[in-house]
Amino acid sequence: MKKRKLGSTDLEVYPFAFGGNVFGWTANEDTSFELLDQYTELGFNFIDTADVYSAWVPGNKGGESETIIGKWIHQKRNRDKLVIATKVGAEINSTHKGLKKSYILLEVEESLKRLQTDYIDLYFTHFDDPNTPIEEVLEAYQQLIKAGKIRYIGVSNMSPERIIKSLEISKTNNLPSYTVLQPEYNLYDRESYEKDYEPIAEKYNLGVMTYYSLASGFLTGKYHSELDLNKSKRGDGLKKYLNERGIRIIKTLEEVAARNTATPAQVAIAWIIQRPSITTPIASASKLGQLDILKSVDLNLSEDDMNDLDTASRVIP
Repeated sequence: MKKRKLGSTDLEVYPFAFGGNVFGWTANEDTSFELLDQYTELGFNFIDTADVYSAWVPGNKGGESETIIGKWIHQKRNRDKLVIATKVGAEINSTHKGLKKSYILLEVEESLKRLQTDYIDLYFTHFDDPNTPIEEVLEAYQQLIKAGKIRYIGVSNMSPERIIKSLEISKTNNLPSYTVLQPEYNLYDRESYEKDYEPIAEKYNLGVMTYYSLASGFLTGKYHSELDLNKSKRGDGLKKYLNERGIRIIKTLEEVAARNTATPAQVAIAWIIQRPSITTPIASASKLGQLDILKSVDLNLSEDDMNDLDTASRVIP
């Protein structure tokens, strides 16, 4: 297992980021601690979260994931061994949203407090805010970088045109530049990234960390028909994958997994890891047993394996 550099940053991570969206949602605090213990004991170092995680859960208000991670870091005293990514810009509630400079400067303090740290390695624009000038957003980040509160910035859920415009404004105005891109990408959801975002990542040397790397769990191979959808709290959102192409992908995943003595989930993640423009996938686990997915890092798919998966998942017009 070798570390990879995140774009033009000096951050080095193993090619599997733990997705903190489950903390305070499908994993309670005790389970979250156990998951983080095992993840880091196996040598991994990259944790991805956001200020909005997990505001969608009844009774939550946002910040639960960061709070759990912060308590764990405080207990373990291991901040210097970790790369922590968090985000700003998602709508937490009617007053906590957007990318106004004043809001970013306030919200980063809340994230730092919850994470029990004095700096964030990678701070993401989680969602674009077309009502705020790009210069204003980047100036906020510049102030935070100068203060040592964040080290690098990344971008997610922004149109290709706006990303390019932001990168060019950074260059022209000597402002901080996005160094990492976080797109949706997996064996099923390929077209948008490969067509619209991959060229940007390659041209501007952006690190790429993918979310929904397992298509919300569909690529684990647990779902073959609508009868299987009640196996997960995310079941209703998986219905869109149960079509001819989706079933073909699952069948091929199972075939490749059998050839490699692996699971479909491990193969799906290994496929992403072996894509040339990808730095690391993000995936989560709610139970300790699900961490066997980390074996994907050491799974070397053959050229035939990769070709079979590419063919099965190709989007046919």
